[in-house]
Amino acid sequence: MSKWNLIFDADRCNNCNNCILVVKDEYVGNAHEGYSAPMPETGTLWLTVTRHERGTAPMIDVSHYVETCMNCRNPACVNDQTAGIVSQREDGIVLIDPAAAKGRKDIVGMCPHGNIHWNEKAQIPQKWTWDAHLLDAGWKEPRPSQVCPTRALVAEKAEDATMEARVAAGELSQRVPGARLYDRNFDRVTTSFLGGTLVRSADGIEDCAEGLTVTLRKDGAVIATQETDAFGEFKFDGLAGKGEAYELVIPGAGPRDIVLKTSTYIGVIAV
Repeated sequence: MSKWNLIFDADRCNNCNNCILVVKDEYVGNAHEGYSAPMPETGTLWLTVTRHERGTAPMIDVSHYVETCMNCRNPACVNDQTAGIVSQREDGIVLIDPAAAKGRKDIVGMCPHGNIHWNEKAQIPQKWTWDAHLLDAGWKEPRPSQVCPTRALVAEKAEDATMEARVAAGELSQRVPGARLYDRNFDRVTTSFLGGTLVRSADGIEDCAEGLTVTLRKDGAVIATQETDAFGEFKFDGLAGKGEAYELVIPGAGPRDIVLKTSTYIGVIAV
C-alpha cells in the first residue's frame, strides 16, 4: 500500500516559517477527536526549521532543514508498552491516542529522534500527526506542504519500494534509515566547502584575479578544478570534512596542504 512521505529540498527553503505557523494554526486551541488534543500555545514546536551555517565571512553558506515526526517504517514508539496508545496506520502515519496516552510521559523518550513532546498542561505526549484528520477528510496534502511557497516541502504518497529506488538513484537521501522523511540537496548540511580569493598586484594596486584555474588534490590525485570568478573567488563544495587532508594548488602561489575539519575560507591570496 502507498504510504505518506515528506520530501524536503534544502536548496528551496528560504526559512519563511509558513510550515511552522500553519501547524500552530491547525492545532493550538483545536482538539481533533481521535487524532490529537490541542497543542500548547508556547513551548516545543511539533515541526521546526533548523538553520545550518557553513564557512566564515565573507564566504558563508546558509541552509535550513525541517525536523518533525518521520513516520518511521518500524517506529520505536509503537511497541508492547504502547499497545492501544500509539499506532501506525496502513498509510504509514503514526498516531498517539490523546485519551489513552494520559500520564504516559515515558512515551516521549521512546522516540530516538526527539519528535514526541510532553504537554505539561494536558499531561499527554504529543507530536505532529501529518494532518491525518485533514487527509481523512479528503485533503490532497498536509497543510505544511500546501503553504510552502517554494515547494521546499512536498508530501507524496508512494510505495516504499518506489521511494527506495529514488534513494538508490541518488535523487533523494535519508537522514535516518527507515524514515519517511526524505531530502534533496542535503549535502549543504552534511558536507564542507573550501574556498578563497585570489588577487593580482600591479603597480601597488590589487585587482581580482579572474580566470585562474585552482586544482584540488587528495592522495596525490586531482579530484576537482575551479576557475576563479570575476571576484577572484573559488569554492570547492561537497567535500568530506572532519579532518580529511587535501592539497590545494594555486597558480602563482604554489601548493598548500589543508586539513579540512569544517567549511573553510582560506582568505585573500596574492598570486
